[in-house]
Amino acid sequence: MNRTMTSVAALGLALMGSAAAAEKVKFEYWYGLTGDLGAVVLETCNRFNASQAEYEAVCVGQDGYEKAVQNTIAAFRAEKHPTLLQSFDAGTADLMLSGEFYPVTQLMADTGVTVDWSDYFPGIANYYSSSKGEFFSMPWNSSTPVYYFNKDHFAKAGLTEAPLTWEGMEAALVKLKESGQACGLAYAPSSWIDLEQFSMAHNVPVASNNNGYDGLNTELLYNTTLHVKHMENIQRWITEGVASIRTAAAGKSARDSFVEGECSVFFSSIADHNTVHKLKPSFAWDVQIIPTYEGVERHNTVVGGASLWVLSGKTPEEYKAAATYLAFLATKEEQQFLLENSGYIPVTKSTYEALKAEGFYSAEPYINRDIAMKSLTFTEPGPLTRGIRLGGMIQIRSEWQSEVEAALAGQKTMKEALDTATSRGNDILARFAKTYEGKSFP
Repeated sequence: MNRTMTSVAALGLALMGSAAAAEKVKFEYWYGLTGDLGAVVLETCNRFNASQAEYEAVCVGQDGYEKAVQNTIAAFRAEKHPTLLQSFDAGTADLMLSGEFYPVTQLMADTGVTVDWSDYFPGIANYYSSSKGEFFSMPWNSSTPVYYFNKDHFAKAGLTEAPLTWEGMEAALVKLKESGQACGLAYAPSSWIDLEQFSMAHNVPVASNNNGYDGLNTELLYNTTLHVKHMENIQRWITEGVASIRTAAAGKSARDSFVEGECSVFFSSIADHNTVHKLKPSFAWDVQIIPTYEGVERHNTVVGGASLWVLSGKTPEEYKAAATYLAFLATKEEQQFLLENSGYIPVTKSTYEALKAEGFYSAEPYINRDIAMKSLTFTEPGPLTRGIRLGGMIQIRSEWQSEVEAALAGQKTMKEALDTATSRGNDILARFAKTYEGKSFP
């Protein structure tokens, strides 16, 4: 073959390759994570695209979970919505009753792509499944809350253990102050931690109808439970100077106050574990499960983070591509990639057991990160500890937040704040029930 013919042949092969690349089935994936965690999401897309030649995930960040959900709703109206959506736990009930999704259990069965749904932890699976156990969305980046504590500060105050009770936490905060520590607890109000996960761990209701699972005619109850005493205690700790409000809006986040050695304790998701390591505190630190009050039998906390929803109105080819991507993410290798580059926890039992056997949680920077698994699996999920099914949960959280902030600013008592938040939240639930009148959660 002469040089010209060789060049023509090479060009032909290049064009064929380009045509093959152009024929990849593309699907859009909108995700809500931002910053370092958003970069991890984007990298999982790149890893998937490089792993095979048939499909291409087009991954687009939406600048936060709330915006991801809001932008998707707007895109539906224009018929420009993505195939795949990463939605946080608060959007679950709204998406379930929207009808605009393809249950992932059904998707996998229809496309012939295999995922072992029985391998998922019950405390994770229940949040995203129907009453019959059908997965509506696929759990992916999952977390649960813990508290972070400065071991050096604790040692100086004569504290040898991280307390497991709220009474023990208060005593520890008093000792920290007596030792000269100006800020014991860096407190940032969080409905997810202070209300939802607190209620799970104490087995008390957030709302009627078993936290909304049993019907849409649901009312919030948290202004009548142990949650009131807890929030009043936090307010008292701030007044007494053993806790301090630390929010990004006020100038410095609770996490930054902790990392800089200013405050001794802060509460957050286990997902922050990797970030705290990256920020390289100059002191020894560790994590512990969230406390419970004395005399209360501890129960499991539940999953936070997000799951992946397959949306309606797409082609069979796009659905096969999305199913293939979900199966890719479900593998042990990809779960481990996520864990190594974030603070999230395994979603499947087999991956968790394999990581333990390999010594994953015995090496830095992962030591003790699986304390979150202890919290999540402390008991089997029951009617009040399997999760929350409340429509308008994003707005309900917002009402709690604004009212608690008002109480902490001295504008009203904490009980008045929680009464107002529940009243406004109940209005949201009533509108949700009217919108979906005659329907119920599957």
